[in-house]
Amino acid sequence: MHFDNYCELVEFKMASQDDQVEFISPPNRLKAKLGNRLGGFDAAAIARAEAALASMSDQFGGWLNDELAKLEAAYAIVSKPDSGEHELEEFYRRAHDLKGLGTTYGYPIVSQFAASLCKLIDSPEGRAQAPRKIIAAHVGAIIAAVKQNIKDSDHPIGKALLIELQTQVNRYAASQQ
Repeated sequence: MHFDNYCELVEFKMASQDDQVEFISPPNRLKAKLGNRLGGFDAAAIARAEAALASMSDQFGGWLNDELAKLEAAYAIVSKPDSGEHELEEFYRRAHDLKGLGTTYGYPIVSQFAASLCKLIDSPEGRAQAPRKIIAAHVGAIIAAVKQNIKDSDHPIGKALLIELQTQVNRYAASQQ
C-alpha cells in the first residue's frame, strides 16, 4: 500500500478478537519542515481588511452591475446556436465570479443563485448538456434579485426562487446518474 507524504496516515491495528482499534498518527513532517511561518491569528489585520472593505462599500452597486452586464453578455453569446465550449467556459467563469462576489457586494442570494447555476454547469460536459431553460431561469433570477433589491433568502420571492432553482438542478442531476 502506498501513501502520499502529505496525507495523514492512520493505521488500524486489531488488538484481539474483541475488535479494539488502536489509532497511530505519524508525525507531521511537513509542519516540522515549514515551521510556524504563518504565526498566530492576527485579529488586527482582519479588522483592517474589514475596514478597507467597508470603505469601498459605496462602490459595490456599480461593481455588481458590471458583473451582471458581463453575465448577461456571456449568456447572450451562449444562447446562440453556434456557441461552443469556449463561450460556455466564459459564461461559467462569469457565474462563478458572481458566486463569490454576490455576498461581498451585499447580495447573498445572488451568490446562492450563482452557486446553483455553477452546480448545474460545473463540468464541460455539464455545460454542454444542461437544460437551457434552467440556465435561463438562473440568469433571470440573478438579474431580478439585483434589479428588485432582493438581497437574501429571507425575502419570500427570493426564497421561493432559490428553492425552485435548487430543486430543478437537483432533479436534473439525479436524472443524469
